Amino acid sequence: MTDRSGIFAGEDPFEIARSWLSSAEASEVNDPNAIALSTVDADGLPNARMVLLKEIEQAAFVFYTNYESAKAAEIDSSGKAAFVMHWKSLRRQIRVRGHVAKEDGPQADAYFTSRSLKSRLGAWASHQSQPLSSRAALVAEVAKVTAQHGPAPKRPPFWGGYRITPVEIEFWADGAFRLHDRFRWSRKTTQDTWTIQRLNP
Repeated sequence: MTDRSGIFAGEDPFEIARSWLSSAEASEVNDPNAIALSTVDADGLPNARMVLLKEIEQAAFVFYTNYESAKAAEIDSSGKAAFVMHWKSLRRQIRVRGHVAKEDGPQADAYFTSRSLKSRLGAWASHQSQPLSSRAALVAEVAKVTAQHGPAPKRPPFWGGYRITPVEIEFWADGAFRLHDRFRWSRKTTQDTWTIQRLNP
């Protein structure tokens, strides 16, 4: 039994994560839902980049991207990813490691439709992670897809979501004299119950 209380209290790590994100939305200046997403390539070399977390579900974390991007290729190859959310204003962070599956059904359609028109057209125009000859070439591609798809573009077949179902979640909060509070929720498989441990700072 761990001595969890205050911001660490609760028996559902996803509920705690939603609570922390809600607090960050009131204090972070920009993108409180930004995550540093990490994957590995075929040679085992790590990659990291910032993406926006769009939903904390009952048992998973969801973000969206181009399925032809480098991150997508690495996710599809390994089926695994990790991320960290860090909030300077709250002096807190959440680390997540887990298994990844595509979300390319009605939920992805609904999210794509909710985006601004320019963002939807941009998704069609960008060959994400591929070499680009110039900014002008990208602008020309946007004009081209605008003419093709009009004011209500549907979700591209190469664009959609990923759902990370974690086997490890760590909640971290800044402590005086660098004596930080850390609690790790872990399980061997996504079907197992959680084990919670307090970690040294």
